[in-house]
Amino acid sequence: MSTNKVQQNYGEEQIQVLEGLDPVRKRPGMYIGSTDTRGLHHLVQEIVDNSIDEALAGYCDTITVTLNKDGSCSVRDNGRGIPTDIHHGEGVSAVEVVLTKLHAGGKFGGGGYKISGGLHGVGLSVVNALSEWLEVEVFQKGKHFKQIYNRGIPQRRLEVVGESDETGTLVTFLPDSEIFETTVFSYDNLKVRLRELCYLNKGLTIKIADLREGQERSDSFCYEGGIIHFVNDLNQNKTVLLDEPIYLEKQYGDNVVEIAMQYNDSYTETLFAFANNINTEEGGAHVDGFKAALSKLINEYAHKSNIMKEDDKLSGEDVREGLTAVISVKLPEPQFEGQTKTKLGNSEMRNLVQRTMQEAFGTFLEENPSKAKELILKSVTAKRAREAARKAREATRKSAFEGSALPGKLADCSEKNADLCEIFLVEGDSAGGTAKQGRDRRFQAILPLRGKILNVEKARVNRVLENEEIKAMITAFGGGMQEDFDVSKLRYDRIICMTDADVDGSHIRILLLTFFFRYMRPLVEQGHVYIAQPPLYKVTKNKVDNYFYSDKELSDFLAENGKCDVQRYKGLGEMNAEQLWETTMNPATRTMLRVTMEDAIEADGIFTLLMGDDAEPRRAFIEENAKLVADLDTLDV
Repeated sequence: MSTNKVQQNYGEEQIQVLEGLDPVRKRPGMYIGSTDTRGLHHLVQEIVDNSIDEALAGYCDTITVTLNKDGSCSVRDNGRGIPTDIHHGEGVSAVEVVLTKLHAGGKFGGGGYKISGGLHGVGLSVVNALSEWLEVEVFQKGKHFKQIYNRGIPQRRLEVVGESDETGTLVTFLPDSEIFETTVFSYDNLKVRLRELCYLNKGLTIKIADLREGQERSDSFCYEGGIIHFVNDLNQNKTVLLDEPIYLEKQYGDNVVEIAMQYNDSYTETLFAFANNINTEEGGAHVDGFKAALSKLINEYAHKSNIMKEDDKLSGEDVREGLTAVISVKLPEPQFEGQTKTKLGNSEMRNLVQRTMQEAFGTFLEENPSKAKELILKSVTAKRAREAARKAREATRKSAFEGSALPGKLADCSEKNADLCEIFLVEGDSAGGTAKQGRDRRFQAILPLRGKILNVEKARVNRVLENEEIKAMITAFGGGMQEDFDVSKLRYDRIICMTDADVDGSHIRILLLTFFFRYMRPLVEQGHVYIAQPPLYKVTKNKVDNYFYSDKELSDFLAENGKCDVQRYKGLGEMNAEQLWETTMNPATRTMLRVTMEDAIEADGIFTLLMGDDAEPRRAFIEENAKLVADLDTLDV
């Protein structure tokens, strides 16, 4: 323990008390997670969550989000409106209390809301604190009320500015550039989340409009079928085994359980779970209850109907192969836990979901024997394939976790600290040889891949594990795969796809990304996957080499410098080791794209569309996006 001490007084004057909303501005990450684009959009979500709570309480059926020309955002609902009366304890309007006091609101047992999402009372005040300015307008009691704030400080008291026969709340705010890395809202980001909220709240209408110059557009969402529509959309480009999703809904006091599920002929499981509209990415009690009940019911029915022998048993993986399911629960006091606070901890919800499944799904199996038999036979086939893959999986797991021999073609690095290491996945032996010569051996590893890897979207796990290139990657990375995947055991912090800048290179890259997404998803979720950006052209002028990464860069240079020995690189092998290092591998000079996954639902659909069996939707997608081809490589997955 260090004996060095800070040489200054430590008394009462060193103890800081942050008043009002000061703590939020001092430590914004504690309240909204981050100050990057994710935190920025969280502000909108918090205000929308308040409106959703009004909808859950039965007072609101329409919410409108508008991105204004000046960069601000407005959220309008037709609920009851924030109370405008003077709060007896604070001496100011209830509107001002909600906007300036942390943990003030109708969600703390006072009877305002039985079920709510969001930050439970800190949402609106946090948005106010982190905005350069905010205007709140309330429509109730035949009047139009308004109040303005600057960085959380009221500029005047709530006042009546007109009459109105409407009800509801309108909040307009401009994020503070002193706080956020960017204050530019993404229409597409918001659109995805708002559509998701409409799936989860059937009959609710949410509209979004972009009024910014050159970006004008709008969308409106309303799904009377709720999560049934959600499952239909998730299975949009898949061949389904049931004509319509199975829908289960039960209410137990103030608790509501909704489940929609449908099988398809794929080999992957797609399951999304929500609690009070919050995406519980880490699962929790409701997911545990669903999985346990599904396995129990299908096994019981298989034995009872003599489809399977009594001593045979289907595993959870077997019964969930090809399953698309959405679980949505609503409860008065949700308890969230886990690393990112997205795991539902309420143990009673496990029992309620199991009970729902027992009553509703059990009845479905009994009343639809032919469909039930089809589902069970699919699970039995999955069981056989899984057993065939078990030995290969165990061998791969042993290689990945127990330090068995690394792939012979891997040129490893000498550094043992994984946080400092990176591995380049290179197309073919020629480029691999050049990369091995050009790399920094201390921290850069090279793994050449022969040809195109297997399209895992169309293959069961046993075939995946038979593919030599995939086995080489699993062993080299060291983190395992699927449910055994462990980020902490990765041997490299950065996995870099370095393929040729042609059609084949693009195809190999999407095959790699599909593999990572389906079998090593945390790699993508936690930002470990990158795409190298080798130059497209080299132009030599006055014995100086100039490299260009786009047609525009080249045309701008030629327009300024006249005719020049333009060389178009068709493959990495056309560069020598020094050029490859200088342009693509040197951390001091290279450009790389980090693959991110802002929305798992959207990503799942894209991979199914691009890599699945159905050609027509893929053709339509390509035709629709052909004009964006120059930018396809820079799009986030």
